[in-house]
Amino acid sequence: MKRDIYLLSPRSLSPETIAVTFAKTSRSPQSFREIAAELNDEKSAEFHEKWVVGYGHASVAEHAVLHIAFENVSRLAIEAIESNRLASYTEKSTRYQKWDPDSFYTPRAIADSSHAALYRDTCNRLFDAYRHSLDPVKKWIESQFPRKDGESEAKYDGRVRSKYVDNCRFILPAAALANVGMTANARVYENAIRKMLSHPLEEVREIGEEVKRVALGETPTLVKYAGRVPYLAELQLQGIESARTIDERRRTMGRGQWLTLADYDREGENRFLAAVLYRFGGLSFNDAVNAVRRMGAVQREALANEALGKLGKHDIPIRELEHVTYTFDTLMDQGGYFEVKRHRMMTQTPQRLTADLGWATPAAFEAAGFTSEYKAAMQCAADAYHALAADFPEEASYVVPNAFNRRMLMTLNLREAFSFCELRTAPNAHFSVRRVAARVYEMIREVHPLLAKFMRCGDRPTSASIEGEYFASTA
Repeated sequence: MKRDIYLLSPRSLSPETIAVTFAKTSRSPQSFREIAAELNDEKSAEFHEKWVVGYGHASVAEHAVLHIAFENVSRLAIEAIESNRLASYTEKSTRYQKWDPDSFYTPRAIADSSHAALYRDTCNRLFDAYRHSLDPVKKWIESQFPRKDGESEAKYDGRVRSKYVDNCRFILPAAALANVGMTANARVYENAIRKMLSHPLEEVREIGEEVKRVALGETPTLVKYAGRVPYLAELQLQGIESARTIDERRRTMGRGQWLTLADYDREGENRFLAAVLYRFGGLSFNDAVNAVRRMGAVQREALANEALGKLGKHDIPIRELEHVTYTFDTLMDQGGYFEVKRHRMMTQTPQRLTADLGWATPAAFEAAGFTSEYKAAMQCAADAYHALAADFPEEASYVVPNAFNRRMLMTLNLREAFSFCELRTAPNAHFSVRRVAARVYEMIREVHPLLAKFMRCGDRPTSASIEGEYFASTA
């Protein structure tokens, strides 16, 4: 029979019908076109009620894909929206756009409290400081990167814009409004809706309700049972209560070690090399590990070169690197965290955004003579956070700027580390995340030098040099 590859277009078929069409092929000899021709929205809904809802074949919902636009949601809420691994996101960038002075979210609980004026004044103060920082930092950046002969004003502005906005964005609070586009299948959306409806922030719960309403318009069966999950909602309160039993004096211990390798596979190099032998040979994994252990240094290096030595500039390394894992305990500014959280193939456990761990100060503020106003704005935010947190521990995070440090535990495999370190140490990456990625690479190189040498970032600036060039202080 002749091969046939074609598109089932959402312009002519609903997402639910496409999902049923793919699902039915497991038991039908008909072509996809023939199956789709026999379906309508009512028959598709009946199928989903029986097989997805009734029998739990939720994987069928993965064939129904939705593109949802979120506008004017806080950056704190975006963290919840983007917490789903199997989805694609594009959001309004704090690197290439400037924020309007009234572009911030006010939670209803605070608006209706005695803290309303404090919250409003703090956000206004931060947005004023952000606006005031743009011109002096831009002038300093222009002095470091002068306009080239024949370069148009528009092209020059595009070249320097991210360089000065990269620094000014440290002042923006988590309440700043942004837009984000999300593409995911209905199964992911169902889980996302459940998580949002169980979230401690009212804004996120409201967004969850709106997402469900929008999704029901396209996939009325696949998401209609998504609701609040008591386990998730109650876990927030239980977790907070348990955490309070820990001595509060321990909260700031270890601040000087902003990134530590908390755990890693001591036999990681052996595991990768053994996995390569396993894939291309006939040994059991245990026999392959033992074979690698018996190898000398020259033979081990030769095997590593065979597996990784021919990687091209844009090639993705083989999946056997995923058998090697690392866990890092990190302390980075919120702006850096927002870059790291995009790497959803790693497991991330962030702590709540607070004002308890100090803030980073970009060197550009000192060079531009803006340090005094910047520090005053950061202290204002810290004072407001602590006043708000006494009554609203979750909502207080809205006033915390990108400059403030945040802890996050991240576990990733070596294949993801290749991607993260190579992408985020590149010169065009934001310097906050460049510092993190460079340090991750350095620590992997310390424990697994044989494999780290194949990461295509070894000739880039060190974490210490990045810190020295771009930061006046980091805490």
